[in-house]
Amino acid sequence: MAVSLLYVTCASEEEAARIGRAVVEARDAACANILPGMRSIYWWQGKLAQEGECVLILKTRAELVEALTARVKALHSYSVPCVLELPVARGHQPYIDWLEAETKR
Repeated sequence: MAVSLLYVTCASEEEAARIGRAVVEARDAACANILPGMRSIYWWQGKLAQEGECVLILKTRAELVEALTARVKALHSYSVPCVLELPVARGHQPYIDWLEAETKR
C-alpha cells in the first residue's frame, strides 16, 4: 500500500485542529499532527507578507489524497491553501498496516 503525507499550513492552531479532527473522524486520514508556532514569509497579491501559521500534517493512503485535498480545501479559511502531497518511500510496516486499517477504503 502506498502512503502519503499531506503538508498543510493553517491560519491558527484552532483551524488545524478543526480540519484535522474532521478528516480523521471521516477516516480520510489516519492521523493529524499539529505543529504550532510556525512563521511564514511569502508573496501574496504582489506584497511581501509575514504571518504566524500552524503546520498540519495528515497521514493517509496515497489513493485518498485527491479526496482528502478537496476536503481540506472545503474546510480551510484560505482561498489558496497550501496542501502538498509528500509520498512516503518507506516506513515501519506495523505503522503502515495500522494506517491502512484506520482509513476508509
